[in-house]
Amino acid sequence: MRKMLMAALSRVLQGSASQRSGAVSEAARVVVASRNYADFASEASFEIKKCDLHRLEEGPVTTAVLTRDQGLQYYKTMQMIRRMELKSDQLYKQKIIRGFCHLYDGQEACCVGLEASINPTDHLITAYRAHAFTYTRGIPVREILAELTGRRSGCAKGKGGSMHMYAKNFYGGNGIVGAQVPLGAGIALACKYFGKDEICVTLYGDGAANQGQIFETYNMAALWKLPCIFICENNRYGMGTSVERAAASTDYYKRGDYIPGIRVDGMDVLCVREATKFAADHCRSGKGPIVMELQTYRYHGHSMSDPGISYRTREEIQEVRSKSDPITLLKDRMVNNNLTSVEELKEIDVEVRKEIEEEAQFATTDPEPPLEELGNHIYNSEPPFEVRGPNQWIKYKSIS
Repeated sequence: MRKMLMAALSRVLQGSASQRSGAVSEAARVVVASRNYADFASEASFEIKKCDLHRLEEGPVTTAVLTRDQGLQYYKTMQMIRRMELKSDQLYKQKIIRGFCHLYDGQEACCVGLEASINPTDHLITAYRAHAFTYTRGIPVREILAELTGRRSGCAKGKGGSMHMYAKNFYGGNGIVGAQVPLGAGIALACKYFGKDEICVTLYGDGAANQGQIFETYNMAALWKLPCIFICENNRYGMGTSVERAAASTDYYKRGDYIPGIRVDGMDVLCVREATKFAADHCRSGKGPIVMELQTYRYHGHSMSDPGISYRTREEIQEVRSKSDPITLLKDRMVNNNLTSVEELKEIDVEVRKEIEEEAQFATTDPEPPLEELGNHIYNSEPPFEVRGPNQWIKYKSIS
């Protein structure tokens, strides 16, 4: 009897050995992780690339301080944008997203660095590559993806799509090349007129930089000393044309002529952050507008209809990915300076992927807006009125 009991006990212990081993391993991982997290540095200083200057005696600082909390926030935000854009690519190829769709992956340091150095009460307007700015201005991924798929829970109720998303103090998302630049100056004029300590960040691409309306806007902004940061996101290609083939001068930060300018490494979130702080202080001090050129790179083509490899090589794209990727650059800095660990960042990656998948699932199952809502939200606060449809016999009711 005693032998039988011993044999049974031995079988039970053997059967649970793997479970005990897994539990011990998990407990050890948690203990090690918590110990490592406690040992992390709270902040670190980094040398960053010096900006090229135009009509300025001094420029942004060349040493940036990054706290652990800031670094983790920037990393997660950039990963959210990267994964959101890759999911948009997938949904577009599945024909769930239709129409125009311009993706931002590769340029994440620009929007994250900008948002880190301005106030929520400041204003921002950009072109049609707008998903990332919509997110950094406070719109959840769920509402962005739902807007891309044309669902009623989208941030523009499913009626704006990729190029027309808005948030508080964010004015889009504009489909006409360069047309948002005069609007940005108008927003800056309102800031000055009402005597608010606010600025407007007005973004456009290198492809729009040769537009006449931009130079007209420079002139007015300089005359009236408007608190406006004009930012050219130079991703090296306007649609399929390289900047060298499109512009007699590729020094976009000098295009303001009589307006001061700075050229910034747009792949480094800390460079962008410090340069934007400098530019914002310039505008708030009453010195008028300033021009910033962010040297960046997009991994996708101009839009989803552009494979992006007919005017540049796969090797060029891969070289930028391997040497200048904004997420990898921040990750290496943080890990090498004991602000985080590879394991902690992997946990963030898993969390981000899970959230994106959940929000994409919602965005593909949420109902589309009913046809009777087509005419709604034309005005902000007006009594209901009728809107003519495709012909005079079709009418829609518009409700604010």
